[in-house]
Amino acid sequence: MKIYLAGPDVFLPNAVAMGRRKRDLCERYGHEGLYPLDNEVDPRAKDASLRIFQGNQDMMDIADAIIANLTPFRGPSADAGTIFELGYMAGWRTPEGLRKICLGYSNAPAPYATRVANFTDLKKTSEGQLLDPDDMIVEDFGHADNLMIVHALEERGHPLMTASEIKDWDDLSLFEECLKLLDKRKGPNHA
Repeated sequence: MKIYLAGPDVFLPNAVAMGRRKRDLCERYGHEGLYPLDNEVDPRAKDASLRIFQGNQDMMDIADAIIANLTPFRGPSADAGTIFELGYMAGWRTPEGLRKICLGYSNAPAPYATRVANFTDLKKTSEGQLLDPDDMIVEDFGHADNLMIVHALEERGHPLMTASEIKDWDDLSLFEECLKLLDKRKGPNHA
């Protein structure tokens, strides 16, 4: 099985090594990991961003599954690019046969609303709704992230896996748990 390895891992100081570790784990479980940095694009090229997008899209098109690192990145929620990739792979508007297997994990255990409160002051209305400083409602369903992310994964058969305690970016234990879920999904008769 070809697995697209989505996440903000590509921005880590050890991004290449992280990709290698993830690909090695995939191989250990009999899969091929497709890591976005495997696309060779000169970042100084005039059309670099478009070429990165197209290369990643090509990888997602040939992948059978996605494992998305949805650990909060540069804010209280998952990386925007990773969320796009998850939605692309979920294929909500495509025929059933084109949808991919979607798994996701987060190394941050706190609920989304708690993380928002760590970034800005919140107040509570008399009805119990949380509001940010601009009086905009903060989603508070007790989920690890936005309800669209959480339920997209559930609808595709695998709930968002979250750590029971904060884990470092380099901790791949939940990534490996996602690989184990794929093995269970394949079953003993899978070619």
